[in-house]
Amino acid sequence: MEPLLPMLVAAPLLMGGVLLALPRQHVLRHLLGMGTLAAMLVGAVALVIVTSDGSVLAHQIALWPGGISIPFVADAFSSLILAVAAIMGAVSFQYMIASGEARSPSITAFVLVLMGGVAGALLTADLFNLFVFIEVMLLPSYGLLVILSRRSDMGGSRLYVTVNLLASTLFLAGVGLMYAVEGTVNLAELAGAAESPATAIAAAVCLAAIAVKAALFPVHGWLGRAYASASPAVAALFSGLHTKIAIYIVYRIGSVVFEGDDTWMLAILVLAAATLVVGAFAALGEAELRPLLVFQMISGIGFILVGVALFTPLGLSAGIVYMVHHMIVMGCLLLIAGAIEQTYGSGRLDRIAGLRTREPLLTAAFVVGALSLAGLPPFSGFVAKFALVLASADADNVLIAALLIVISLVALMSMMKVWAAMFNGKRHSDVEQLAAEARIRARENLFDDDTVDSAAVDVEAAHAIEHHAPPRGAITAEEDPHEHRGTRAPARLIVPALVLAALSVGLGLGGELMLSLAEQAAAGLIDTSAYVQAVIGR
Repeated sequence: MEPLLPMLVAAPLLMGGVLLALPRQHVLRHLLGMGTLAAMLVGAVALVIVTSDGSVLAHQIALWPGGISIPFVADAFSSLILAVAAIMGAVSFQYMIASGEARSPSITAFVLVLMGGVAGALLTADLFNLFVFIEVMLLPSYGLLVILSRRSDMGGSRLYVTVNLLASTLFLAGVGLMYAVEGTVNLAELAGAAESPATAIAAAVCLAAIAVKAALFPVHGWLGRAYASASPAVAALFSGLHTKIAIYIVYRIGSVVFEGDDTWMLAILVLAAATLVVGAFAALGEAELRPLLVFQMISGIGFILVGVALFTPLGLSAGIVYMVHHMIVMGCLLLIAGAIEQTYGSGRLDRIAGLRTREPLLTAAFVVGALSLAGLPPFSGFVAKFALVLASADADNVLIAALLIVISLVALMSMMKVWAAMFNGKRHSDVEQLAAEARIRARENLFDDDTVDSAAVDVEAAHAIEHHAPPRGAITAEEDPHEHRGTRAPARLIVPALVLAALSVGLGLGGELMLSLAEQAAAGLIDTSAYVQAVIGR
């Protein structure tokens, strides 16, 4: 199985390069892209199965000696996160195909190169190579943002690029400091090295850079601006990959280099608590669905980091379960937001209403995602939050346990706000015009601030009303021609969110299996001897 490790990185990178060379609009582009992502998922699942007993796989590129070769290593933790990342990549790419965002010839290649960088960042055991793979991951991300951003709003893309370049520079400085102090940047050779104050400071510089990329309080503000201007599929893809890779690195450095040092873990706990509080309350103040969800995502980052800050077997396993749950559920909700925006032309809570009666599939996906985010049974969020609260109480952090419960109630309030505004209530009279204008903009490839002819909008809206029969059993009202008249959101846009919603249900009902995998991953983080042995042989 060891040779599979570099293949999981190289295959998507090579295929991405091949697809760039294909002629424009080639029919094979999407097929090869989805096939590569599916193969990546199969490989990641195989790694999960092999490492689920605590085994650690390692492979040195070309059998070069340590210090020269690129060490790849897979344990239960990295394998599990890689598998979920592959799922998010495949589902988000399917949404791009369904929404037409993948029409641009470079999009498929960018997604594959991004996934290659993600695999490399998760599997490498070297800090400099980690920096390289983060950059490999970010370069196509810049392209995806620029090509697929809301075309009248490039400010978010510029902010994303600027913040990540600065954070990468800081991370590279931390890696340089580490090499100057220890003479190596191999993670296995750095096991426990944070006992030295100089090494601890170098590692802290790396973590500070990663905190920016993870959007940890107080450096979280850029995320809402950048993700709100991205396309829905890109926002969902990034939510499941970029910030989660950063959190993965915090878990890895915290366990290998710091070995769960109490002082440093307390600092992470304070920042995690502040992040989950600020994110949750900021979400309550948002008037648009996507920014609201992005702040919920920031709050969720705080939840995940509580797990590593506790640094107990229960805390780490609960944090890992929460990370898996959060990747899936936030992707689900962001894809729902995307389907609403693309269908009705707006994500404002005060512009769209009455989706409950018109969009049953969309409503079902939202209900599952919202209740899971709030932590209600039988969804994955319940398992994750319950485990995290128990772990906090078990570590005598009763205040943190109480805070997690309170913030979960705040998350529920945010979801109820969305439900009351967008899904419940009576539709606005101009909803057909909004939806018609959105379709015209998409069809004619217009900028958000381009003017659309009002007569064309009226014709498009009338055509939709005429050709959308009311659902079976619905009661139409003569005084309101829009009442109960068929769905507008295409099923192809809703299916990716439904897949993720089903996964959330499955993880909730099959929580024991997920907890078992997370416990094995947590055991490998607490006792890193097998990781070190696999990488450097001692």
